[in-house]
Amino acid sequence: MSTLVFLEHHGDSIQKGALGVLTKAAAIDPETSAVLIGANVSGLAAAAGTYGAKTVYVAENEALEAPLPQPRVDILARLVADKGFDTVLFGASVLTADVAGGLSARLDAGLNWDLNDLERDGDTLVGKRSALGDTVRVDVGWSSEPRLGLIRAGSFDAAETGGEAQVEQLSADTEDFSTKAAMVEQAHAESSGPSIEDADILVTGGRGLGSPEAFGILEELASAMGGAVASTRAVVDSGWYPYPTQVGQTGKVVSPKVYIGAGISGAIQHKVGMQTSQVIISINKDTNAPIFEFSDLGIVGDLHEIVPKLTALVKERRG
Repeated sequence: MSTLVFLEHHGDSIQKGALGVLTKAAAIDPETSAVLIGANVSGLAAAAGTYGAKTVYVAENEALEAPLPQPRVDILARLVADKGFDTVLFGASVLTADVAGGLSARLDAGLNWDLNDLERDGDTLVGKRSALGDTVRVDVGWSSEPRLGLIRAGSFDAAETGGEAQVEQLSADTEDFSTKAAMVEQAHAESSGPSIEDADILVTGGRGLGSPEAFGILEELASAMGGAVASTRAVVDSGWYPYPTQVGQTGKVVSPKVYIGAGISGAIQHKVGMQTSQVIISINKDTNAPIFEFSDLGIVGDLHEIVPKLTALVKERRG
């Protein structure tokens, strides 16, 4: 195998999901390489080495600062052809979905998406993904090379190996047609805490809260614990909380150290987004709520009474 991992970065840091994919790829293929594309990204190459990359290819140019997919497709297509990579992996995001799709078309290569695990069988790569509403897990493969894989967010933990990478500079030249689009504005959601993908502690609210105003008590608890607030699809569909906080099949996959669910029934669509959490604590007045079946600790009662008391206790313990 000859594996290349695309490292998406925001600002001066590589995305956690990309580093997770790199960690997994390096465990499968010790000679895994990575690629960074953007403006002023050379400084990030050393970090990629500590997560398992043996070689980091860097293409940097001020014209690549905007996260547009087509210039990245140009550089990746040339790199894959020149170095003969048979496998290219991406951590799933809005940008990488476009880049992976564009690269698939450019190279006439097969793309498997929404993968949540990878295995090596000799020189063959086997992908794992959920199907039938995440009720079963199936093996998927590729009929030709290069094979492209888009990995579901939160599937792999990023782990440092202490290694160092050889850094090679790439040409940042792009095709003329790839410069026709320009980004005129990039908006970022305002946030006072960690994102739900990066938070070690996640406090999640469901329709059992009863109203959007009730999210205030979850925000107080998350703030006291140094965590973030997330939501379910039913909450987002009702307009109670913004979509970027949605956990589940049609939202984000999270793996916090502690997951606290308040007023959440535990439907399968939500379960697949948080079931890899290290500790799951659920608060619900319905003793038969499905979420209790896979919780480490279940609290039966009125969340409007329990959550404020928990917040007060956390503040007391923290001084």
